[in-house]
Amino acid sequence: MGYANIKDVQTTGASWKTGQQDKLGYSGVEASHTMAETDSGRMSRYKSKIFNVGQKCGIDPALIAAIISRESRAGNVLHDGWGDWNPHRNAYNAWGLMQVDVNPSGGGHTAEGAWDSEVHLCQATGILVGFIGRIRNKFPGWSGEQHLKGGIAAYNMGDGNVHSYAEVDANTTGGDYSNDVVARAQWYKRNGF
Repeated sequence: MGYANIKDVQTTGASWKTGQQDKLGYSGVEASHTMAETDSGRMSRYKSKIFNVGQKCGIDPALIAAIISRESRAGNVLHDGWGDWNPHRNAYNAWGLMQVDVNPSGGGHTAEGAWDSEVHLCQATGILVGFIGRIRNKFPGWSGEQHLKGGIAAYNMGDGNVHSYAEVDANTTGGDYSNDVVARAQWYKRNGF
């Protein structure tokens, strides 16, 4: 793959708040691994699509699976493909397994393909690749692993909200987005992705 090896990216894993989604009595890498494993049965439905998109986009399939796990619990929390209900807009903010942001005040993307399609996964993975590139340009002194982790954080909140590596998740959902996704990706990497 054209990016750093996900196995080499440092991570603290899920926050307590994220772990509480599954009523876990713990946080950290162990919590991320537990949630990834919980989603693994549903994730297997999308494995061939994930591998195809990973190959096309040069992104580790384990990372794509991890974002799917974090964003939609492998489709389990979606409503007809939609997620992230916004009561102020009276509409959903995001589309598909990887939750492409369609909110005009957010990412402003137009949803492409069916919610569980390769077209959707290509769009979302392309957005991730774009953010990794932006982080690479914004922080040229960072390592490849740091660029990858910063790009994952930016996928959640935009590159304008990534100000330093030490606080890469300061503005992300749960305060742990990239750390949780990296830990889930490491679990998927060891378990068939």
